[in-house]
Amino acid sequence: AMGVVYLGKDHKIGREVAIKTLALAQQFEADELAEVKQRFFREAETAGRLSHPNIVTIYDTGEEHDFCYIAMELLKGGDLAPYTRADNLLPLDKVVSITARVADALDYAHRQGVVHRDIKPANMMYHRESDTLKVTDFGIARLTDSSRTKTGMVLGTPSYMSPEQLAGKRIEGRSDLFSLGVTLYQLLCGRLPFEAESMAQLMFKITNEAPADIRTLHPGLAPSLVAFVERSLAKNPDERFQSGEEFGGALRATLSETAASEVDIRL
Repeated sequence: AMGVVYLGKDHKIGREVAIKTLALAQQFEADELAEVKQRFFREAETAGRLSHPNIVTIYDTGEEHDFCYIAMELLKGGDLAPYTRADNLLPLDKVVSITARVADALDYAHRQGVVHRDIKPANMMYHRESDTLKVTDFGIARLTDSSRTKTGMVLGTPSYMSPEQLAGKRIEGRSDLFSLGVTLYQLLCGRLPFEAESMAQLMFKITNEAPADIRTLHPGLAPSLVAFVERSLAKNPDERFQSGEEFGGALRATLSETAASEVDIRL
C-alpha cells in the first residue's frame, strides 16, 4: 500500500492510534498536487463516515509538512497476506467466514456510495485469537484515479482488478466484489486465479481467459463453492453477485453443503 504506518497516541484521551502517512509531494507532479490533496481529504472524509464492525474506524486526517496523514483505529493482528501462501492456509470455514464478513462491509459501504477500489488480502486486517476482521484503506486507491504519478505506477493492485477497472471504465461495487472473488480464490488454494509474466499478459488473462480451475489446486472443494468462485470471477458484472449482501449470503450457504460433503467423505 502507499504510505507508511506509525503508532501514535491521542494525548487528549490517551488512545493509541495507527497513523498512516502519505508522501504525496514525492509521488505526484507539482501541477497535480493540490488536486490530489483535495481528493485525499475528500476520500478520507467519506471513509471517516463509514461505521461498521468490519471496517477500520478513521478518527482524523490532516497535513504536516509534505505529508498527509490519516489517524485510525489501532488493530491487533496483521493483514491476510500470510494466509495466501499454499503452506499457510486458514481452515476452510474460517476462509468462508472472513470473506463473507468482507462482503458485509462492502455491502454497507456500497450502500453509502463508497467503492473501495483496492480489495486484496493486504487491506484486510485479521486477528486470529479474537477472530476479528476489519477492511482498511477505503478510498486510498481513488487518490490516484486519473493522475500521473511520478513513477507511472498502475494504481490499485492489478492481480485483483476487475476487467472493467483494468479497462479504465467507471467502476462501482461489483468491481470490488470481483476483487473479493480473487481474494477468496487465493485464500482457498494459495494461488492467484490469473498469473502472468508481464502486465500486458496479466491484463489479457483477466479480461479474456477463464481463471485456472480451482479444483486442480484444491480437489476437495464442494461443487457449490467451486461454482460460487467461478461466478464471483465472471467477466461481465451482470453475471456476478450483484451486491455484498448477495455475495455474503450465497457464500455462507456453501458452508452447509461443504459440511455435508465432508461428512460423506468421512463415511
